[in-house]
Amino acid sequence: MSIYKHVMGKDFYLLHPMLQKRYEIQKGISFTGTGMMKRIKGGPKWLFPLFWTGAKFKLLFPEHGENIPFKIINTPEKGRNGEEQIHWERTFYFGSKKRYFNALMSLDSERNIIKDYLGEPHLVYSDLSFAVTKDRALKISSKRQRLVLGRLEIPLPTLFQGLATVTERYVEENDAYSIHVIVRNPLIGILFSYEGEFTADDIS
Repeated sequence: MSIYKHVMGKDFYLLHPMLQKRYEIQKGISFTGTGMMKRIKGGPKWLFPLFWTGAKFKLLFPEHGENIPFKIINTPEKGRNGEEQIHWERTFYFGSKKRYFNALMSLDSERNIIKDYLGEPHLVYSDLSFAVTKDRALKISSKRQRLVLGRLEIPLPTLFQGLATVTERYVEENDAYSIHVIVRNPLIGILFSYEGEFTADDIS
């Protein structure tokens, strides 16, 4: 059973069938997709030093624009303690330059949430919740966050958090997945966002 099916329980089957296939990621089953981000937006310019630092950790980046080629690879892995993990590699192509927004997810079965370690090496940790919308789309929301400094994890006060909301749908007329990501800070507002579509390379 995939970690996403486990955390969502019976609600998993309320998703569009192609989203169910998309998130049926477990041992021996991965997902690869390619597409185009219609637009990528950043936050205030005075935050650019933060985004340049994030780029070094494959987490956020200062570039923005429209019609940016995109690739996503979800790969199942085993953690040191034997837990199921899903590696997320999201690549954005700004001409010859590649930028990433990578993460490593695993299941916390006791709290029934997905653990999300962002960046490589990990820089930020976030709890993730999963829900199904009325139109059978998937909504992912980040909750509690911590700053990761090696083995040390420091809880982030609310004012310093960048909380993400991800909405993913299957668009039947385009035979593609649509994605809309917004990262917000309670004080500053939108820090980072992107939206676009991608098609699966290996499922039908």
